[in-house]
Amino acid sequence: MKVVGMDTSYKYLNIVLIENNEVIDSLHMECFKKQSEWMIPKLKMLLDQHGWDSKDIDAMVITDGPGSYTGIRIAMTVAKVFCSSMKIDLYTVSTLQLYAGSDAHTCAIMDARGQRVYVGQYHHGQVEWEDHIETIEQMRAYIQSHPEVTYVGDCGLFEMEERFDDIASHLLELKPYWHKVEQVDYLTPRYLKDTSEYLVKP
Repeated sequence: MKVVGMDTSYKYLNIVLIENNEVIDSLHMECFKKQSEWMIPKLKMLLDQHGWDSKDIDAMVITDGPGSYTGIRIAMTVAKVFCSSMKIDLYTVSTLQLYAGSDAHTCAIMDARGQRVYVGQYHHGQVEWEDHIETIEQMRAYIQSHPEVTYVGDCGLFEMEERFDDIASHLLELKPYWHKVEQVDYLTPRYLKDTSEYLVKP
């Protein structure tokens, strides 16, 4: 089974090729606001390198948010068009869950601008703290009171090292948590900035 994974929800372009439950290649490059320019060329490059034809692909998995609304839609649009035309399965996974991977008690952080962050905490892939929005100060207090948690993502906002670990391995590890999209045409980004948490001023 050949699967293509894609994530364009933040400042990185992530593409993963999975065959028979093994990562055979991946790309992780920073191209903030330029994913739309690089998405198709880089995907084609990887497919060509491994002799994959578009007709060989059995499924796609993408992140559906949270993150940049425009960014999320890049991979989502490509996947929706491809899966609809080729009649193959499409799956989604949370962006923060992907960053956290399958490690124990791992909190993923992503800059949401406006002195806020997207936050989600996972334990071996399972939700401990639902994806939501916190202010910088709220999150700083949480980090100070929970030193036992592993923090990944935009940790530089809190005087820690920025960490975006092996996204390709994470995607495969999280296969049990991929959500199958039953109606591809109706899939929309999971954009948390329209929630009350974001609208309330810090």
